[in-house]
Amino acid sequence: MDVDRAAEKQHRRIINAWCMYDWANSAFATTVMAALLPPYFSRVAAATLPKNVATSIWGYAVSAAMLLVAFMGPVLGAIADHSGGKKRFLRAFLILAIVFTGLLFFVREGDWLAAVIFYVLASVGNGGANIFYDSLLPHVARPEEIDQVSTKGYALGYLGGGILLLVNLLWYIQPGWFGFADAGAAVRASFLSVALWWAIFSLPLFRVVPEPAASPVIGEINPLRAGFRRLAETFRQVRRYKELFKFLIAFWLYADGIGTIIKMATIYGAEIGIGTADLAGALLLTQIVGVPLTFAFGGLAKRLGAKRSIYLALTVYTLISIAGYFMSRAWHFWVLAGMVGTVQGGSQALSRSLFGAMTPKARSAEFYGFFDISSKFAGIAGPLLFGVTASLAGTSRWSIVSLILFFALGALLLNRVDEREGIAVAEAENAAASSPAASSANAEKPLTPA
Repeated sequence: MDVDRAAEKQHRRIINAWCMYDWANSAFATTVMAALLPPYFSRVAAATLPKNVATSIWGYAVSAAMLLVAFMGPVLGAIADHSGGKKRFLRAFLILAIVFTGLLFFVREGDWLAAVIFYVLASVGNGGANIFYDSLLPHVARPEEIDQVSTKGYALGYLGGGILLLVNLLWYIQPGWFGFADAGAAVRASFLSVALWWAIFSLPLFRVVPEPAASPVIGEINPLRAGFRRLAETFRQVRRYKELFKFLIAFWLYADGIGTIIKMATIYGAEIGIGTADLAGALLLTQIVGVPLTFAFGGLAKRLGAKRSIYLALTVYTLISIAGYFMSRAWHFWVLAGMVGTVQGGSQALSRSLFGAMTPKARSAEFYGFFDISSKFAGIAGPLLFGVTASLAGTSRWSIVSLILFFALGALLLNRVDEREGIAVAEAENAAASSPAASSANAEKPLTPA
C-alpha cells in the first residue's frame, strides 16, 4: 500500500511539473506576442516607418515564424519519437526562445529589423518547444485523465501569463515606482523578465518529467530517414480516418482566424491610436475572463455537444471581427478583449477534445503530434492575409474583417464532419488493438535499437 501511495505521489509530481511549463511559456504569449511587443514595435522600433507598413511587416514576421516551425516540426517530432529525444529537442528550442526573447531588451527606436529577427527566432524556439512539450502529454497522463491534465496546464497558462503581464503592466504604467527611467525602459525590461520567468519555471519539467522511451522505426537506424518515414506513415494513417482528416482541415481554417486575432490585435489597436496601457490591460482582462469561461464551455458541451459549442464560439469571433472594423476608442478594445476571453479557451479546448474522441488510443501520440502541427500551420495564412490586406487597403480595418472568411469556411467544413462515425472508427481501432491476437502480434515484432 505504501508503494502504491508513493507511486501515486510521484505521478502527481510529474503531472504538476509538466503543467508548470504552460505557466512558464504563456508569459511569452501574453507579454511579448500579444500585449507589449506589437505596440512597442509600431511606436518605437518601427517609428521611422508609416503605420500601415509597420503593421504589414509585423504580419509578415508572424507568418514567417510560424511557417518555419510548421516545416521543421513534423520531421523533428518524428525524429524525436524515433530516438527518444523529446526533452532534448524541447531544451534546444527553449534555449533558442529564451535567448532571443532576452535580446529584445536591446531593441530601441528605429531597430525594427533587429526586432523582427529576434522575434522570429524567439517564436521559432517557442513553437518548436511546444511541439515536444505537447508530445509529452500522453506519456505523463493516464488515458482516463488526459483531458483533466491538459485542462490544468491550460488554466495554469492563463494564470501564469496573466500574473507576469499584470506585473509588466504596472511597470509600464508607473515606471518610476520600480526604478525605470521611462515607460520604454519598463517595456524592454518586461521582455527580459519573460526570458527569466520562462527559464525558472521550466526547470521542474526537466528535473521531474522522465524522458519517454524511444519508439524506433523497424529496420531503420538513420534518425533523419526514420523521421521522414514516420512522417509519411503518420500522414497515411490520418488520411485513413476520413472524418478526422476533415476535422483537421476545418480546425486549420477557424484556428487560423483565432490565432490571427490573438497575434495581431494589439498592433491593430496601436495603429488606430489606442494606448499601450489600455492594450495590455484589456489583454489581462482576456486572461482573467478566460479561466472560468474555459471551464464553462466544458459544461456547455455536455448540453449542446462539442460541435455546436464550437459553432457558438465561431459566431462570437465573427461578431468580434465585424465590430473590430468600427473600433475607435479604448473602451471598444476592452469590450472586444472581454468577448475574446469568453470563447478563446473554450474553442481551443473543445477542438482538442473533439479531436481526441476521434483518435485511436494506440496512435494518440502520433495523431496529437499531427494535430499540433496543424495548429502551427494555422498561424500562417491569417497574419499573411492581414498584412497583405493592410498593404493594399492602406489601413488594417479591412484586415480584421477579412478574418470572417476563416471562421465561415471553418464552420462550413466542420458541419460536414460526422463525429459519430469518427468516434466509431476510433472505438473499433481501440477494440482491435486490445484484443489478445493483436497483443500477441505486437509482442512478436522485432525492435531496432535507436
